[in-house]
Amino acid sequence: MQGEIMYRNIVVLTGAGISAESGIPVFRSESGLWEQEKIEDVCTVEALARDSLKVHNFYNKLRRNLADKLPNEAHLALTKLQQQWPQKFSGEVSIVTQNVDDLHEKALSQNVIHMHGKLMSIWCTHCQRHYFFDHDSSPTDKCKFCHKQALRPDIVFFGEMPYFMDKIYEKLQKCSLFIAIGTSGVVYPAAGFCQFARSVGARCLEVNLNKSAVASDFTDGIYGEASRTVPILVDKLLANGSL
Repeated sequence: MQGEIMYRNIVVLTGAGISAESGIPVFRSESGLWEQEKIEDVCTVEALARDSLKVHNFYNKLRRNLADKLPNEAHLALTKLQQQWPQKFSGEVSIVTQNVDDLHEKALSQNVIHMHGKLMSIWCTHCQRHYFFDHDSSPTDKCKFCHKQALRPDIVFFGEMPYFMDKIYEKLQKCSLFIAIGTSGVVYPAAGFCQFARSVGARCLEVNLNKSAVASDFTDGIYGEASRTVPILVDKLLANGSL
């Protein structure tokens, strides 16, 4: 990889691959959660309208599954980068995740942008509030603010627009280094992040177990288990301000 390019602002995109080593199934794998349910039965607006109890129970199961899951060395390294980078290089590290787990938060990362929602949150479709929620939900639960029975999992269903897209593109517009960790890079709109970052002059780095189908879109790639590769990458960045 080319070196000695000093970076200022960094945007890190994380996908299912970073959490797989913590025991959270990758839903596109054969052992993934979606193999147990059809997507159209648990992850669409139509499914919620057709059988809201089934949808709530599916996400209740996923939420309960998080209880004993701990962040791995990759999550912890990103927290270290986020904490130390501003002090050393006067820049910002923004973490954007496609994951709905809470492992970045357990690792004490700050202001994580959850573009696909969060299992540890609930959304009231009546008053439009999103709030912390760490227990089972049901269609008969009432919103703690407006007291209406209008709660749904705070998850972006297939066909819905991901959250915080304007904020993400604002971060990308200002970044000089974009790092994608553990993501296939083929699902839009996240698939366009690398191309956008390159268009504003940022260096783009893919960190994956193996090369993705869009590896050629990136400037460079690092391949192997995230718990091993990410801490090495972070230490190099913090030592040099560059790669």
